[in-house]
Amino acid sequence: MKKAVLTRYRVMAYVTGVLLVLLTLGVIAKYGLHLDGAARFTTVVGIAHGWLYVVYLVFAFDLGSKAKWPVGKQLWVLLAGTVPTAAFFVERKVTHELEARFAKASPAAAKA
Repeated sequence: MKKAVLTRYRVMAYVTGVLLVLLTLGVIAKYGLHLDGAARFTTVVGIAHGWLYVVYLVFAFDLGSKAKWPVGKQLWVLLAGTVPTAAFFVERKVTHELEARFAKASPAAAKA
């Protein structure tokens, strides 16, 4: 597995996470605080999050299949983009795990 697969997953995890937090704040502003302009903001951010979440799903699935994760772990990573702030924590954990794999694989590749 190449590091580029992890990098593009990480980028989309952050983008999806930020948009979901903004969407959550927009919904609070719209329905809880009844702020003007919150409805338009929520619509725009909601659409952006929805489309980019699909891209996140593709990249996360690609990463999981190349990392040979079990189905449960892959579902956990895929659903992280639906819970505000979860994408940040899951991304961090996945990155640490896979970077450790890359570190173990690097000396063997250098010897070959």
